[in-house]
Amino acid sequence: METHFELNEVTKRLPKHLHKFIVKQPYDEYTAQNQAVWRYVMRMNIDYLSKVAHESYVDGLQKTGISVESIPHMEGMNRILKEIGWAAVSVDGFIPPNAFMEFQAYNVLVIASDMRTIDHIEYTPAPDIIHEAAGHAPIIANPEYAEYLRRFGEIGSKAISSAKDYEMYEAIRLLSILKENPNSSKKEIKEAQEKVEWLQNNMGELSEMAQIRNLHWWTVEYGLIGTVENPKIYGAGLLSSIGESKWCMKEEVKKMPYTLEAANVSFDITKPQPQLFVTPNFAHLSLVLEQYANTMGIRTGGLKGVGKLIDSKNLGTIELSTGLQVSGIFTNVISDERNQPIYIQTTGPTALANRDKELIGHGINYHAEGFGSPIGKLKGINIPIENMSPRDLEAYGIYEGQNVTLEFEGGVKVEGEVITGTRDLRGRIQLVSFKNCTVTHGDTVLFHPDWGIYDMAVGKEIKAAFSGPADVNSFGDIGKVSETKTHKINYSTNERKLYQMYEDIRRAREEKTITESKVQEVFDLLKEEFPNDWLLPLELLELAIEEDYAIKSDLKKYLENLKGNSGYTNLIENGLHLLPQHSM
Repeated sequence: METHFELNEVTKRLPKHLHKFIVKQPYDEYTAQNQAVWRYVMRMNIDYLSKVAHESYVDGLQKTGISVESIPHMEGMNRILKEIGWAAVSVDGFIPPNAFMEFQAYNVLVIASDMRTIDHIEYTPAPDIIHEAAGHAPIIANPEYAEYLRRFGEIGSKAISSAKDYEMYEAIRLLSILKENPNSSKKEIKEAQEKVEWLQNNMGELSEMAQIRNLHWWTVEYGLIGTVENPKIYGAGLLSSIGESKWCMKEEVKKMPYTLEAANVSFDITKPQPQLFVTPNFAHLSLVLEQYANTMGIRTGGLKGVGKLIDSKNLGTIELSTGLQVSGIFTNVISDERNQPIYIQTTGPTALANRDKELIGHGINYHAEGFGSPIGKLKGINIPIENMSPRDLEAYGIYEGQNVTLEFEGGVKVEGEVITGTRDLRGRIQLVSFKNCTVTHGDTVLFHPDWGIYDMAVGKEIKAAFSGPADVNSFGDIGKVSETKTHKINYSTNERKLYQMYEDIRRAREEKTITESKVQEVFDLLKEEFPNDWLLPLELLELAIEEDYAIKSDLKKYLENLKGNSGYTNLIENGLHLLPQHSM
């Protein structure tokens, strides 16, 4: 099988429909300034986070093969991640939530391949490789947290979305792309931000996916651990943001115990978070996740579960008490006076399955126009069809070649000639097929004999309702890649000249070929042509201190002056803090 990404013991288990989200890491497109930004952020993070992050963070950096000196290669990360049963793939920015969760369920981290620009060094609205690789990856070296992450993906990928959720995803994706691109106009950003804010305020009742995303945000992205009075950081959004990792520890940010209530607390990606949740330990995360899963359609089923699928307008599955699974786009459900579903209907391609494996002969080509079936028990008969023995079925006239009228408690009537029944391996009847069949509910005709063979699902109740197909192979290439692509930044000739200077210094540092004359040459060019660049002078000062060059005093004065006359005060101050000041 040919793929456009590296296959290993973990990634080879990924279903084919997820492959389209994976892109080749554009490593050659990272500029030398990008590399310097990575190095600055990582040095800052290790210096600060070693004091305030969960103990797994620093150990995890080593275990997952993440270097301070350079942006990681995906292949190198994968060689090390496989030792803890995980893998990483490169993607283009935000991907749809269900796909994101499904990757996680297969122990695969999705890593946004882009790298934040120097203008967003403290925080970026777009997912980038600092956030994903240096934020998410280290904590999964903790086995208990890794299992929480996998389980979250497994449950989250079954969460039912609303029609507005995908619109919100696309709006956030566009906003993050525009904000990260220095060539975007203020008008574009303003319009995109206004759309996100409008959607955030007009989502209506939160869907399962919206609630599961809230739980993900307040744990995996912005989670704190320990006590409310003395929390530590473990969320990737905080671990990858110099600004927010410091901000979150201030008293202005309210700290609350993490409970199921967090599912109803929405977030705004455009602003610092006003409150954060603190879990006492990683085991508590799994407890809350299971509590939420108990409220989801996948565990409750029923009329409400089918209703969620209809509202979603997306591919979903119901599972009946017999184990039969119906996958398609649900468009109608009839209920009785007790609010019990008595008939379900899909429109368009539908597949039937058992135990997540498609039933032979019941794929989307056979059920191309949709599928409908009564749910429940027969009127006046205590034994549900699913519990009937062959002798019971014969007694009630439900056997091959027999014309039969089946009237269900909810009022649905099925009249036709029985062709055959389909059973599972344990002998439980799943389907009964009819010819010359009419299905009615009162005066409403639900199936007409002219429409062909009628396959009636057997099940007294709906046990589960969830997003996506039962068998991932039933519908081919499910899910879609956003048409909004991450913008490739166009660099000016002057910018390329600056990046070459970064590259020269980077190479000289790595090869230990730095000279004072080279430092002086680059410093002079910076002062003359790039007076607003602060990061390269900082790297020059670091080298000058290490080599005890006389120019270190001039560089220090230059940075102090730049610090006092720019918006880079904190960034420069933090960078100077990392240098061996006693050598000055």
